[in-house]
Formats: sequence, C-alpha cells, structure tokens
Amino acid sequence: DACPGLIKIRLKFLNDTEEVAVARPEDTVGILKSKYFPGQESQMKLIYRGQLLQDQARTLRSLRITDNCVIHCHRSRGASVATPALPEPGPAGPAAPGLPLAGGTLMVPTVMVVLALGWYFRINYRQLFTAPATVSLIGVTVLVTFLAFGVYGQ
Repeated sequence: DACPGLIKIRLKFLNDTEEVAVARPEDTVGILKSKYFPGQESQMKLIYRGQLLQDQARTLRSLRITDNCVIHCHRSRGASVATPALPEPGPAGPAAPGLPLAGGTLMVPTVMVVLALGWYFRINYRQLFTAPATVSLIGVTVLVTFLAFGVYGQ
C-alpha cells in the first residue's frame, strides 16, 4: 500500500490531533515545512525525538526519520527563535525588582510553617480547640498537601 521510495510521517500537534505526511527520505526539513505548512514555515517548530529541527537544509534521512516516525509540531505566535517547548537556561522565575527571590518562592514553606504551628498548638493546647476547628485544620492540611504535590509533582 506504500509507494516505493516514500515514507509516511505522523505529524502530531499539541491538541493530540495527528496528520499523516508523505515525503521522500531525501526531502529536507524546509521542504517538509513548506509542503505541509505553506506560508507558516517560520512559525512552525518541528521536534523529533526531543530535538528541535532547526536546520532547514537537513534531509529526513540524515535525521534518521523513517517510515511511521512521529514528529511533534508546535505553532509559535511569532517568528521568534525561542520556543516555549524548549526553555532556555536562565533564572527560574520572574523576580520582582530589588528582591532576590520571586514572589511565589517562599509561599509553600510559609504555609507549611503556619500549618506546623497550628498542629503544634492543637496537640499541646487541645483544650482551646473545638471539634470544628480541628476538622478545619485537617481539611486545610489535606488541601495544602494536594496543592504542594500538584505544584512540585510536575
């Protein structure tokens, strides 16, 4: 069912849709972009095996792209060189001017300290805590735990 000399490439997009491209192993990255994304070549970022295909003159064969390979496609907003899919090394987050740390950096440790103090007082001064206060403390602890694992688990 395949034409001799042609390979099928699965173009996979961020929204999990796929399109099948048919190309020759001698075709270049630039030819593939112009054939399947006419007029949008500068906006399209193609990623194969975690590598951004930047060299438009490289052939598919030289990149070891064979039949039924998957190339991930990302359309950037402008014709910028940087791509959100591959972050450049630099500061971890936007820091406010004059502050050595970003605003959210100390949020989780601060909340954890407040929770630890809450539990300390609940255990050592249990006569001051009503049942609803204890249930609330348990609920807040569970919520913060899920949020912390959600933020740091990615």
